[in-house]
Amino acid sequence: MSIETKIKNLRNQINEANYDYHTKDNPKISDFQYDALLKELIELEQLYPEFDDPSSPTKKIGGIVLDKFIKHTHKVPMMSLGNIFNESELDSFYERIDKVISNPTFAAELKIDGLAVSLIYESGKFVKAATRGNGTIGEDVTENVRTIKSLPLVLNEPIDIEVRGEIYMSHEAFKKVNLERANEGLDLFVNPRNAAAGSIRQLDSKIVAKRSLSLFTYAVVEPMLYQKTQIDILKYLDKLGFPVNPHYKYVESLEALKESINYFDELRKKLKYDTDGVVIKVNDLSTYDMLGFTAKHPKYAAAYKFQAEKQITEVKDIIFQVGRTGVITPVAELKPVFISGSLVSRATLHNEDYILNKDIRINDYVYVHKAGEIIPEVIEVIFDKRNDQEPFKMIDHCPACGGVLERKLGEADYYCTNPNCSGKNIFGLIHFASRVAMDIDTLGEKVVELLHDQTYLQTIPDIYKLNQYSNELQELPGFGKKKVEKLLDAIENSKNMSFDKLIFGLGIKNVGAKVAKTLVNVYPSIELLIDAKYEDLITIPEIGPEIALSVVSYFKDNNNINMLLELKSFGLNMTHEKEEILEHEFNNKTFVVTGTLDSFSRTEASSIIEKLGGKVSGSVSKKTDYVLAGRDAGSKLDKALELGINVMDEETFKVKINE
Repeated sequence: MSIETKIKNLRNQINEANYDYHTKDNPKISDFQYDALLKELIELEQLYPEFDDPSSPTKKIGGIVLDKFIKHTHKVPMMSLGNIFNESELDSFYERIDKVISNPTFAAELKIDGLAVSLIYESGKFVKAATRGNGTIGEDVTENVRTIKSLPLVLNEPIDIEVRGEIYMSHEAFKKVNLERANEGLDLFVNPRNAAAGSIRQLDSKIVAKRSLSLFTYAVVEPMLYQKTQIDILKYLDKLGFPVNPHYKYVESLEALKESINYFDELRKKLKYDTDGVVIKVNDLSTYDMLGFTAKHPKYAAAYKFQAEKQITEVKDIIFQVGRTGVITPVAELKPVFISGSLVSRATLHNEDYILNKDIRINDYVYVHKAGEIIPEVIEVIFDKRNDQEPFKMIDHCPACGGVLERKLGEADYYCTNPNCSGKNIFGLIHFASRVAMDIDTLGEKVVELLHDQTYLQTIPDIYKLNQYSNELQELPGFGKKKVEKLLDAIENSKNMSFDKLIFGLGIKNVGAKVAKTLVNVYPSIELLIDAKYEDLITIPEIGPEIALSVVSYFKDNNNINMLLELKSFGLNMTHEKEEILEHEFNNKTFVVTGTLDSFSRTEASSIIEKLGGKVSGSVSKKTDYVLAGRDAGSKLDKALELGINVMDEETFKVKINE
C-alpha cells in the first residue's frame, strides 16, 4: 500500500468515526482507537506534506489565528422567523396559510438555541461558513466552523450546495468549558447559546476546537433544485452526511400541529442541549413564493416559542446576602431542581415586599423559573401544599457583621449601617476588581473570599499591598507561582485604568458606570470631585437629587478620603483627560441600544457612541434619534417603529463608526 493510499484510508476511517459518534450518536470504535488513528494520520501528514488536503479531519484540531473576520454577502438573505407565543396566535398563523393553500401540511422541527450559520460546499467539499450577521452580510468563520467534529468536510455526493444550520453547545460541553474557565479564574459563560456564539467568534481556531461545539442542519438555499418538500430536504441532508436533528414531524392538521408542540415541549426536558421552541414550516416548497415575505420574515414559517420552563421545588431556607453598598438581599435556598439546562439550588427573593406580596415561607412548595431564561426566580407559592409554615419575618441585624439594618422611607431595600461590615467589604472588593470596573484578572469572588478570610484583603488599598506577600500567597490552596504572578501583574496594570472605572469601582451608592463617566467629564480630578457641591451636581444632565446626595455623602466621609489618598500614593490614575469629540453625525444624537449585538457588547457599543459625541438612553421616547437594534430586539424596537424613530442595524452601525 502506498503512503498516499494509507493517508486516504486513515482519513476515511476517521471521517466515518466522526459521523458515527457526532452525527449518529452511535460510535463504532473506542476513544482509544480513534486517538490512535488520528495520531497516525497527523504524523504521516507532517512527514508527507505533498499529500496535504484542506478536507482532512486533522483540520478539525484548529490552528489558524485570524486578525479579524472577513465579511461575507449571503447569496440569499438569512431571514429570521416571526414568533408565535400562544395557541391563539398559532390559530391565526394557520388560518392565514389556509386561505392561500387549502389544507396545508407542515414540518415541525425543534428550534435549537444556538447560532445560525450558512455552509457552502463546492464539488461536495466544504469551502466556507458564515454567520447570519444582519441577514444580508455576515462574518466568514470558516476556520472556526471547520473544527466542529459533526461537520462533514466532504459530502457523500460531489455537489455544489449551500446549507443553513445552527451551531450549539451541549449541556455536557457547556459544563466542561465553564469548569475550565472557573479553574482559570475567568468569567463563566451565562448559558450554552452565549458560549457557542462566543466560541465561534474566537480568532484562534485552536480555542474553538477545544469547546466541543455541535451542529444541526435544517435548510438548503434554493431547495427546489434538490427536493420538493421540507421533510424531503431533511432526509436529503441526512443522506449527504449532514447532522440533522432526528426530532421532527410531518403534520397534516392544526390539531396535529398543537399535539406536536406539546410533544416537543415535554421532550425538551430530556434533551442534552437547549431548545426554545418549534419551527413550523409549510411542507410544500413550491408554495413559498405564493405565500411571500414580510420585510423581516417569511410568511410560510414561524417559530412557536415555549413558555419559560418552570418547576416545583421546596424552599428549604431563606438566607440573606450583603451587597457592596450594604443592601440586604433575601435568597431562597431550594431543594435542587433542573430548569432550562442547569441545576438550580438558589433563587433571588429581591426584597421584603416581594416575599410578603407572594407570601413565601420556609418549607413552602413553589414554582421556580429562570427570568429571561437566566436568573432563577420564585414566581408563585403552591398554597395547597402548605401546612403550618411560619410567616416570613425580615431580619433587623446584618447577617455578616451584626450591624443594625435600616430601611429608608420610600425604598424597598434594607441596608447595613456598619461602615466596616465584613459582608460589604467582601462584595465591595469583588466589585472593585471585576471586569467592568478595575479588571483585575484572577481576583474573582472565590479568591477575594479566600484572601479576606486569610486577612490579606480587608480594604481596597490592601489589593495594592499584596505584592508584599508574594511568597506567602504561593502557599495558599489553589495558588502557585504562575497564578500569583498573573494576579500581581493584573493589579499593577489596573493602576492605569481610566478614572471613571476607579470611581465606578468604589461602589458609591447610585453611581453606575454611566454616571461615573458623567462625573469625571465634569470633575476631571479626584480633588475636584471631592469638592463637588450638591447644588452644582444636580444641574448636570443625568444626575438627579438622589445621585447627587450619594456623591456628596461619600466624599464627606473622612474614611473614604483617607482611602483615596492611600490609593493615590500607590499610583492609581485619578485624573481624566477629556476625549476630543470627533466631528461625526452621532454628535448630540440620542441612541437606545437594544437586542443582542454580534460584534459588541451593549456596553462597548454605548462607549463608541459616546466617544463619537452621542448620548445613550435606556428608554425610547420622541427625543430618541436612533435605536441600535441587535438580534431579538423586543419592546424597545416595537416602540421605535411605532414612533417612526430611525432604526439602525449592527452592520450599518459598523459602517457609520468607521466613517
